Amino acid sequence: MIAAATEKQVTTTQVYRVYIKATAQAIWDAITAPGWAEKYGYGCPVEYDLRPKGAFRAVASPAMKAHAPAMPDVIIVGEVIESAPPRKLVQTWHPVWDEASAKEEPTRLTYEIDDQPGGMCRLTITHDVAGAPLTAAMVAGEVPNAGGGWAFVLSDLKTLLETGKRLAE
Repeated sequence: MIAAATEKQVTTTQVYRVYIKATAQAIWDAITAPGWAEKYGYGCPVEYDLRPKGAFRAVASPAMKAHAPAMPDVIIVGEVIESAPPRKLVQTWHPVWDEASAKEEPTRLTYEIDDQPGGMCRLTITHDVAGAPLTAAMVAGEVPNAGGGWAFVLSDLKTLLETGKRLAE
């Protein structure tokens, strides 16, 4: 699946931005709190130890396991570099869902949440994917039949926080 990434050149620092009518704390919780991450995006439960050098991991959702039974339980691992709730989270992000992705270098992922006028916040994701071309293609949504990457995740997160429902509902 991942090895089928296109040969297209993908930018090594990808920036995604969305405006969400929600508080910074609500967005922070949706990213980091147990029970939230499986409500949007790919539905993968996440676990964070939000201290510097704390562990991060994402677990395959039941839908992922049904689609790809050989997929490991833990699909992404990382380490918290900086945590400043509810404004900024910097971490490493290393997919280990298949052998090819696991061989790539861990990437650096930054979430920044900034208040905006009108009761909304701007969520910016900066993903430095240098040295990880398969990861770069995946998070850019460039791998056929493998989802829409960060654009999809952010769209679904925004919809959930603003309406209480997922995009697909």
